[in-house]
Amino acid sequence: MPPLVGRHVNKVDRKGRVSVPKPFRDVLKGEDASFAGIYAYPLFNAPAIEACGEGFMRRVAESIDDLDMFSERQDDLASVLLEHAHALPFDPEGRVVLPEELLVHAGIDAEAVFVGRGARFQIWSPAAYEPRRKTAFERARTSGTTLRLRREGET
Repeated sequence: MPPLVGRHVNKVDRKGRVSVPKPFRDVLKGEDASFAGIYAYPLFNAPAIEACGEGFMRRVAESIDDLDMFSERQDDLASVLLEHAHALPFDPEGRVVLPEELLVHAGIDAEAVFVGRGARFQIWSPAAYEPRRKTAFERARTSGTTLRLRREGET
């Protein structure tokens, strides 16, 4: 699956409908999935929404199942990621309806910024995202952050 990349700003209507950016929809529709839409849940460490396709959500659920049964870590992550997740189908125009709970958590009203994160993406209020983006860019620049690229085929 190609990575979800870029930053896109779209309008949100009074019913919470927003168009998922076409490049993101194209990637997610190309995924071998039985569900035509996105899974969305509140980020627990930021005022934003995390979203992904069915394949990534399946990986999240399986990874939680790999934790010790009945452990606090398993229970906490299941609560944060699975219990609060919403399966949001695409309408014929490629829009989804963001539930009020997610809109309130992210402080989204008239516009939303979609930010690619590889296998997933985030949805932010533009006002909340801009300082976050600037801080991340500056932190990466000043700390000398580097990335060791995986060799092709390496997992």
